[in-house]
Amino acid sequence: MKGLLSSIPFGSTAERLLDSFAAPRYSVEGKVVAITGAGQGIGRELAIMLYRRGASVALIDIDKDAASAVADRLGVRAAAFAADVADREAMREVIGSVTEDFGRLDVVVANAGVVPTPATLRTMDGSDFDRVLGINLTGVFNTVHPALDHVVAAEGHVVVISSCAAFAPGMAGSPYMISKAAVEQLGRALRVELAAVGASAGIAYFGVVETEMTHDTLDRDDLGQALAGLLPWPLNVRITAKQAAEVVADGIERRAARTIAPGGWEAYALLRGAINVVLDNRLARDPRIHELVRKVEERRRG
Repeated sequence: MKGLLSSIPFGSTAERLLDSFAAPRYSVEGKVVAITGAGQGIGRELAIMLYRRGASVALIDIDKDAASAVADRLGVRAAAFAADVADREAMREVIGSVTEDFGRLDVVVANAGVVPTPATLRTMDGSDFDRVLGINLTGVFNTVHPALDHVVAAEGHVVVISSCAAFAPGMAGSPYMISKAAVEQLGRALRVELAAVGASAGIAYFGVVETEMTHDTLDRDDLGQALAGLLPWPLNVRITAKQAAEVVADGIERRAARTIAPGGWEAYALLRGAINVVLDNRLARDPRIHELVRKVEERRRG
């Protein structure tokens, strides 16, 4: 079975076929692309990949030094900008700086995101809930909104990074799942709206990606390890940040409405309406989940 999974392409074959009929190939060569969260992880790998494909890249990150290190490595068609995506005015200013420095803006990738401290809704700190929604959801709006007139003028493309968490149960980490489900709806609305004015938008969904955020959440935490151990195959299959970036980069060049990786999540995504009814019921009765939830609450109250 694992051999079979390795033969499944990163992203949906059906989606690629549909995209091929929907629009001609959109080359990023000569285009200007702005990426948030570009100092590390998927954002960094995407910036490197698009630069190599001929794009100019604006690397936006709250950590200016991290973004600058990537930009310096790439060359003259790359520049770093510092901004917190949760700060609406700062993002308006930085998008203005990007367009001023590069003379245009064709593609925007709203990639920045964070995870909450593990907690149930009962024991959660409200400020942590607000922090995650402020970055993962409002931050996407703050990134996309000031860029849209430029993207429309260029007949360009927008990508919002959702997650397979958007349609998976969210116990002990619900703010992340809530934010990613909302980003999915933002992306769906944007796709339809931009189509009316000559531009396009897409949503990227990923399962478990090998990033520092994943390692901190699942690998370096005993409760995270327990949660990861409950994921069945093929949902526990991981991809690298480079593989995730390649899915996004290829999706941009198809003006893809959606991309999803690894391939094992595709069936879940398509059948989620039926699967989640059964899954939620099963999880609510699973003693292993009960024990995990109790441990999370004990830690929060300890």
